[in-house]
Amino acid sequence: MKARRSCRAFLSDMPEHELIARVCEAGTWAPTGHGKQSPIIVAVTNPDLRNRLSQMNATIWNNLKRQRGEKTAPDGFDPFYGAPVVLIVLADRSVPTYLYDGCSVLTNLANAAHAVGLASCWIHRAKEEFDSPEGKQILKELGIEGDYEGIDHLVLGYPAKDIPSPLPRKADYVRWAE
Repeated sequence: MKARRSCRAFLSDMPEHELIARVCEAGTWAPTGHGKQSPIIVAVTNPDLRNRLSQMNATIWNNLKRQRGEKTAPDGFDPFYGAPVVLIVLADRSVPTYLYDGCSVLTNLANAAHAVGLASCWIHRAKEEFDSPEGKQILKELGIEGDYEGIDHLVLGYPAKDIPSPLPRKADYVRWAE
């Protein structure tokens, strides 16, 4: 876990199905509130759907940047950094701990990706994607029914360049109350 870092440049090579499946399985073992297992993982390897999600995510990102008065990303920017696999984590809003459960799954996915030799990056804006009419349509096309919220994405693939070394941990990260 100490060496795991986010990757923001991926090769286009699709990882082996078995590796993606192992990462997804690790996500299913994440702790969830009261063992309710509110999240689901959608493993997107279809390039057309992956690109559609990327375009939606980039539009949302730029809209948020405009609202804050910040510079937007250039046209054609891929917020998934070229990763060929997108793992979408959704969670059932009827479960009180759904947001925490989804984040727990994402953390397991990221650690598992590193363990099997894949690079990953946690990508935000899934909530906005899947609360939109287009996002709801995608879920319908995938046969996903229910009141699911997009928690976030984890993109996967092989790194296109070296992963940076971790920064030192801050001195007061752990505080003892003995």
